[in-house]
Amino acid sequence: MATLLIVHHTPSPNCQALLEAVVSGAGADGIEGVDVVRRPALAATAGDVLAADAYLLGTPANLGYMSGALKHFFDQVYYPCLDATRGRPFGVYVHGGNDVTGALRAIDAVTTGLGWRRAAEAVAVTGEPDRADLERCWELGAVLAAGLVG
Repeated sequence: MATLLIVHHTPSPNCQALLEAVVSGAGADGIEGVDVVRRPALAATAGDVLAADAYLLGTPANLGYMSGALKHFFDQVYYPCLDATRGRPFGVYVHGGNDVTGALRAIDAVTTGLGWRRAAEAVAVTGEPDRADLERCWELGAVLAAGLVG
């Protein structure tokens, strides 16, 4: 069975809504044979990353950057996972009050260094998520999970 690892920092109701949409999409009807594993960014380990076939990352944008929790995750797993996870697919969603550009740029830098490949367009949400934002997150989860089938 393939594994999709969702690593998230979810400190607010807005981030929680995006996470729930992503998880719902990853578990959509018709997607079988994929184990969806959720880990808070501060609890995710190198072992979790090595055991997964794809990654979905979620974070708020804090002061123009990814959350400290997601940065801590990357700091912990970068070298232990560097060679073994090259080429694996990932997706990302980011929530911010008004701008998420810096957070996305930072995530791109780290994932490029890891050699991961973006499997879907990033979902960037500012302000309170609307229905379209939640649908884009649902699609992000579905695309990452479906990419692991067969």
